[in-house]
Amino acid sequence: MELGLVGLGKMGGNMRERIRRAGHTVIGYDRNPDVADVHSLEELVGKLKGPRVVWVMVPAGAATQSTIDELAELLSPGDVVVDGGNSRWTDDEKHAVELGIKGIGFVDCGVSGGVWGLENGYALMYGGEAANVEKVQPVFDALKPEGDFGSVHAGKVGAGHFAKMVHNGIEYAMMQAYAEGWELLEKVDSVTDVREVFRSWQEGTVIRSWLLDLAVNALDDDEHLDQLRGFAADSGEGRWTVEAAIDNAVPLPAITASLFARFASRQDDSPQMKMIAALRNQFGGHAVENKK
Repeated sequence: MELGLVGLGKMGGNMRERIRRAGHTVIGYDRNPDVADVHSLEELVGKLKGPRVVWVMVPAGAATQSTIDELAELLSPGDVVVDGGNSRWTDDEKHAVELGIKGIGFVDCGVSGGVWGLENGYALMYGGEAANVEKVQPVFDALKPEGDFGSVHAGKVGAGHFAKMVHNGIEYAMMQAYAEGWELLEKVDSVTDVREVFRSWQEGTVIRSWLLDLAVNALDDDEHLDQLRGFAADSGEGRWTVEAAIDNAVPLPAITASLFARFASRQDDSPQMKMIAALRNQFGGHAVENKK
């Protein structure tokens, strides 16, 4: 099938390549002309045959809103817009109404896989009407990991991004647990090789995971994370998860504590946040702050 892809950054650029490897045609637009296939959204839409599918992969908020507003004026009834960024689920509901007035379908899709997705595939959580999802299904199949899992039609519009938000909240708590354990091991005199303790956990333990593998990768690069400043940003989805928990009276003590730990990292050079920063860089290519 043909796909228009808007946003060719770290995630979008690799997604374009994975979809093309599956035999589909992808026409990509980005503000950076060095990576773009076309020079405007209007040109992108003009090169696609109807019914068109355009996947938006730009930062949440104003950038996504302006892109969808422009596409609403360029697309035709029966076309579909997919928001694959990290938008808030309440924005999805708004976008679906705005596009629906013009007869344009909308699907929201939470995407996980970071810089590793090109080779390993992307975990996909999508929401929307079945007829709209069906039009995008070949792309979902191209992006997902091999095997039976890694892709789900989570429910109606907003369900995909809500599911991805909760996924990221869980990720916060798991990363915090590894970071706290690492700092405690580093603190005591009796443990002389913390990196190899972490490595030993990669097989046969109940806490083995891909995040643990990435922690070992980070420690192989910098055994005591001496080159990193103990600072870790939050992308917003941890906050949204906690807010949703409050709205629905669901207790999330571990996820909430892990979010507040990120805030603490902005006050001091936290050893735990060195591990959080290292893990975020390993799986998502997120920027780190090196010591001066």
